[in-house]
Amino acid sequence: MTGSLRRVLALLLGAALLLPAAPATGAAPEVRPLPVGTHADYQLGGVRPVPASVGIVVRDRRAEPAGRYDVCYVNAFQTQPDERRFWRERRHLVLREDGRPVTDAAWGEWLLDLRTPAKRRALARIVGRWVDRCAKDGYEAVEYDNLDSFTRSRGLLRRRQALAYARLVVAEAHEAGLAAGQKNLAGLDGTKVGFDFAVAEECERYRECGAYAAAYGRRVVAVEYRERDFRRACRHWGERLPVVLRDLAVSPTGVRRFC
Repeated sequence: MTGSLRRVLALLLGAALLLPAAPATGAAPEVRPLPVGTHADYQLGGVRPVPASVGIVVRDRRAEPAGRYDVCYVNAFQTQPDERRFWRERRHLVLREDGRPVTDAAWGEWLLDLRTPAKRRALARIVGRWVDRCAKDGYEAVEYDNLDSFTRSRGLLRRRQALAYARLVVAEAHEAGLAAGQKNLAGLDGTKVGFDFAVAEECERYRECGAYAAAYGRRVVAVEYRERDFRRACRHWGERLPVVLRDLAVSPTGVRRFC
């Protein structure tokens, strides 16, 4: 190689090093954290106008977002009562005992079968499609309900199986650019699973608000359904957390008060 050729190659190599690096492909969208210092509204039973003081709104995944920091409700560990036809077609993913679905008696919801890695992956793919729809509709976060379904499974499900599945659906949320919210199982530090915030129903009634706050700081939405619990929650937590009083049906014309 001649000296002049070496000089040309050196110049070309130097120019290449000065070029900006190609942008990474396939990177997950940025996740926006739950805001603090604002009220939160819980609208699972139907949409209603949102007061100007409210910065966080939780709605069912089939509802339109409110245009605030919107949290999409997804029942990831149990079935919705009006979706039984969907799950009958996927009966192998519903937890069964003696051939019958295991049911959450309080809500009439079937528990999902989390017992094997294959079933957990299949369920996470279904939830992932719902979460992608939430993201496309304009939601910023997702709330995964019934993390504690294993406690109602008649001993068929284990805590470790629920947490393994939780990691999968949290990953689905993050890949879609949504923050992931823990619902239920107070005392679990859900940040170790990947959750970004919590929605805590009746945490003052059951003295659980502190457990959620220990894991998530101010990124906890507290929902109470009894007046006396709401008053106490406002007194103990109203300076740190958004606390809302709702009727149990979370209906669009029902009780709604903020601290």
